[in-house]
Amino acid sequence: MQCGNTGRMAATLALLAGLSGCVSTGRLPPARADAPALDALAFFTGQSRGEGTLKIALRRPRAVMVASVGRWGSDGGLILDQTVTLAGQPATQRQWQLRRDGPSGVAGSLSDAAGPVTGRIEGNRLHLRFTMNGGLRADQWLALQPGGQMLHNVMIVRKFGLPVARLDEVIMRENR
Repeated sequence: MQCGNTGRMAATLALLAGLSGCVSTGRLPPARADAPALDALAFFTGQSRGEGTLKIALRRPRAVMVASVGRWGSDGGLILDQTVTLAGQPATQRQWQLRRDGPSGVAGSLSDAAGPVTGRIEGNRLHLRFTMNGGLRADQWLALQPGGQMLHNVMIVRKFGLPVARLDEVIMRENR
């Protein structure tokens, strides 16, 4: 019985390794000396709009649009309500709740995550980590661009440590 389970596990891992070749981790948004330091919570107060592409293993890339409205909560943290539209599907709602955690840390929750969200700000970049449903692990990098009104967002989703999805998005602040 043990050998059969080991064989199935090896076959599953081999399949996942083959599938991960379809999703590139590619380049991440660089740290830039010519961009202002990122205050991630302040960036998302008010309205912002994201447009990008989601690539999932063995599927065609799909357009993603995200409309966000952020406000300060009574605890001093950010509450960010989002409407996410993935091409070909009805829009969905999600909510982030983030607060500062030390001088460069961020912590909180995401309504469609399976656990807590943690992050670290370094210069013009924020690196967020969280677990999604189904044992998927997300690493998300948001990099403030020169001028301070646009973020480059890259999220890599992994299963068993192998990349299975990538989101590339540009997020613009509105009405400021």
